[in-house]
Amino acid sequence: MSADLVHIILTDDDEDDRLLFSEALDEISIKTNLLLFEQGQKLMDYLFQPEIILPDMIFLDLNMPIKNGLQSLIDIRNHPRLKDIPIAMYSTSLADKDINDSFLSGANLYVNKPNCFNLLKKNLEQILQLNWKNHKQNLSKDSFLFRI
Repeated sequence: MSADLVHIILTDDDEDDRLLFSEALDEISIKTNLLLFEQGQKLMDYLFQPEIILPDMIFLDLNMPIKNGLQSLIDIRNHPRLKDIPIAMYSTSLADKDINDSFLSGANLYVNKPNCFNLLKKNLEQILQLNWKNHKQNLSKDSFLFRI
């Protein structure tokens, strides 16, 4: 990720979750630029524009109306220009099926939404400091589920 400014997208239909995520990013030491979308189709409409700056990382909520996170993930992984963007599934679900489906569909990380603001800040700081090239090359089921 760029040392100057990390471009992040969060797609989540829950307004409170978007607000907390944004506030947490504002309080960490890494400088970020955040774009927010409330559902996957709006994210895809944005990403398919040829003139945009591609994000350094995308956080996708799993359960959203119209186009959910898994459908968006699959669309991104099937698009030549977008397929290498690191993607973290960001969900309240810890169901094995959701984790497995996300892993098999090409997500780089699965993050359970923390119920504490300070933990969210800590998680985001650690995630944004990951060596993504190394993480992608050595991706396994153990490294996929993000744990503090």
